[in-house]
Amino acid sequence: MHTTGRKYSLWSYTFPLLTLLTNFTNFKNITNLTNPFTSPFNLKFPYSSKNYVLLQAFLDTLNMKKYIFGLMLCALCLAAPAQQIALLKYNGGGDWYANPTSLPNLIKFCNINLGMSLDLKPATVEVGSADIFQYPFVHMTGHGNVVFSDAEAENLRLYLMSGGFLHADDNYGLSTFIRKEMKKVFPELDLVELPFNHPIFHQKYKFPNGLPKIHEHDNKPPQAFALFWEGRMVFLFTYECDLGDGWEDYIVHKDSEATRLKALQMGANILQYVFCQ
Repeated sequence: MHTTGRKYSLWSYTFPLLTLLTNFTNFKNITNLTNPFTSPFNLKFPYSSKNYVLLQAFLDTLNMKKYIFGLMLCALCLAAPAQQIALLKYNGGGDWYANPTSLPNLIKFCNINLGMSLDLKPATVEVGSADIFQYPFVHMTGHGNVVFSDAEAENLRLYLMSGGFLHADDNYGLSTFIRKEMKKVFPELDLVELPFNHPIFHQKYKFPNGLPKIHEHDNKPPQAFALFWEGRMVFLFTYECDLGDGWEDYIVHKDSEATRLKALQMGANILQYVFCQ
C-alpha cells in the first residue's frame, strides 16, 4: 500500500492508538517506549510524554479501551483498499508454519467468490506481538505442542476481547495443547460445540451437517468448538476436519476437486461470518 501527496488513510491515524493500547504495562516508563504515533506508512504524529499520559487518562476515564479496536476495524474496512489476515506464530515446538499454501489459496477464493479485497499475502504474527492488533482475523495450525506465556495469553485475550478473531485448525495433534492454552487466555470460558444450525455453516455456502470431513485422522466426526465473549464468537477450533489441508495446492495432498472445494467453501463461510458478526 502506498500513499501519495502525504494523504492519510483512516487506518494510518488509528493504528497508533492500537500500538498505544498494547503498551499499557509500560505507561510508568514512557521514555523507554518507541514513538507510538508512527503509522505503518512511516508518517509521524505529534508526540510527547504529556500527550501520552493525557490520552491514557482519557481512555481510563471513559472506560473505552475494549471498544477502541472494534471502532478501528470499522475505520479500516471503510478506508483501506486491502485488508490483511495473518498466520499465528507460537512457541512450544509445534509446526505453526504447516500448510504454507493454504491461507493464500483461501484468500484468492474469498476475493473471487465473496467479493472480498483481502491482501493476497497473509502476514505472520507472534502471539505476544503488538502487531496482532492490525489483523481482524488470525489463523493457526499445526500438529504438535503449543505454549502461551502469561504475557502472550494476556495479549491474545486483549486482542480477542477488543474485536479480534482466532481460528485454530487441527492439523492432527493440536487439540490437547490448544484447549489447555486457551484456558490460560479465557479461564472463565468453556469451549462450546457449535450445532449444525449455527450461522457459520449457513453463510454463502450451506453445510447442513456441519463441518465437512477433509482428511481422516482417528475415524472421528468433524466438530467445531467456539469461545464466546459477551455474545460474540472470538475463537473457533475446527477439529477432526483439517480444513487447512484442503486449502493447500492440489499437488500437496492430491485431494479431489470436490474435497478441496468443500474445504475452501467452509473457510469462506468462516471469514464471511467473522467479518459480518
